[in-house]
Amino acid sequence: MYETILIATDGSDSAERATDHALDLASRFDADLHALYVVDTQRYGGSMVSDADAITADLEERGRELLDDIASRADVDVTTEIRSGRPSQLIGEYADEIDAELVVIGNRGLGSGGEIGSTAERVVRYVDRPVITA
Repeated sequence: MYETILIATDGSDSAERATDHALDLASRFDADLHALYVVDTQRYGGSMVSDADAITADLEERGRELLDDIASRADVDVTTEIRSGRPSQLIGEYADEIDAELVVIGNRGLGSGGEIGSTAERVVRYVDRPVITA
């Protein structure tokens, strides 16, 4: 049913639930799994992050740790990618690049309250492929 699945993570609790779901689906369908972490330059102020190498390096290191964890838990091969920019936009662009048949994301990010987060909402609304939120 699914040949290529994209999991986007920010390390939040809901992203962890989404990761578990994506890992299960990839295993069931023997799908190619891609894991994406986006250094959210919008959250911290694009110019501040882009000019501060130490901050960017710390955020990228956090992303590498999260992606390495996903790869270590998977029983399929995982392609990992780190990008910088607006998460909802880059999730959609990367899904297009890899021709993902499914995008799996958490329904709330690190800064969200009780309802669906803004990134998840944008991905659900604007990404032109099926999206599962957890």
